[in-house]
Amino acid sequence: MALVYGDMTIVVDEQDDLFYTRAALQAHRPEAGRITVQPTPASSSPAALAHDMLYALGKRLASGPNSPDIWLDSVKEAWLAAAAWTVATGVRHVVVTRAHLLTVRRIDQLLAWREAVGVQLTLLWQKAPRGMPPALARVERRISSRDQFEALLAEPGPIPACPSFPPVILATAGRAAGGARHFAAWPSRGAQPTSPGRRAHPCTSALATAQLSQPAPAIELASEGTAALAALAHPLIAGALSVLAFTQAGLGGLRLTRDLDITGDVCAIKLHGVGHRSCPLYAVPAWARPLLAGARAHHRLATHPPGDSVFAPLMLAEARHLRAHAERLPQLNLPLPDSLLVPLS
Repeated sequence: MALVYGDMTIVVDEQDDLFYTRAALQAHRPEAGRITVQPTPASSSPAALAHDMLYALGKRLASGPNSPDIWLDSVKEAWLAAAAWTVATGVRHVVVTRAHLLTVRRIDQLLAWREAVGVQLTLLWQKAPRGMPPALARVERRISSRDQFEALLAEPGPIPACPSFPPVILATAGRAAGGARHFAAWPSRGAQPTSPGRRAHPCTSALATAQLSQPAPAIELASEGTAALAALAHPLIAGALSVLAFTQAGLGGLRLTRDLDITGDVCAIKLHGVGHRSCPLYAVPAWARPLLAGARAHHRLATHPPGDSVFAPLMLAEARHLRAHAERLPQLNLPLPDSLLVPLS
């Protein structure tokens, strides 16, 4: 059975056969581009299914009444975060178990998310299909045998996880940077080579700067710290804290970082000094690339232009969440002076 990305399949399991659930759980391989989502039963949170998606993607929300992840209680923010991580990590096939327990509203949320990220979606409907909502009843592709389900999961459709973004974004970025489609391949006129980590031509893209200078090496981090950062649920928080951790730069340098300041392969990032008197380029360590890819995907899915600051939402009212997460990770020793952040109280 040939599968095309973006397809939607409903697996009808009227007898609630344990085989289907077990096969779906065994198919969960994020590194191969496939995840299995298990909806939390009887959760009243409007964003519960998005939280389940984040959990399947390896993200963990901080708990507690004053949680720094409280902004992910918003349905829009939670699904945007789930979409960003899905795109950034290269997930192409998502299997959702016990879809018959989802409300119509959550099914609509799931279908809107699928449209945004273009994944192949498989739903396990583990009861008679008579009560299927219209949005699902119209789906033509249904299977109802073990062999068909095994074949579906065995297809090579899902690709290995890697950051990927539509080419149109790069074309848009080129126009915003000065009209040239391949803006980053050409250094600005008059720019001079610089030593590693030093300033290049003000406001050029990271890739243009990389043509002229070597990025400063990243500061090494213990595996405990990188694992904690990788588990953060919000892409902007994870991306911002990872940059602060491997550069030990001040928050001010991150404030003006644009989409254009992250190379396409996420191997280098450019920060900006006041008045662009010092705009250093840093190498991005391998562990941080998926986190920065998630932050950039979040920026693009929110339809921000490439010249806008990627981390701008953190620097205003939401800066308290950034600081709260930083305080939860003291082993990172992050340079976050209170004067640059909104007070927690």
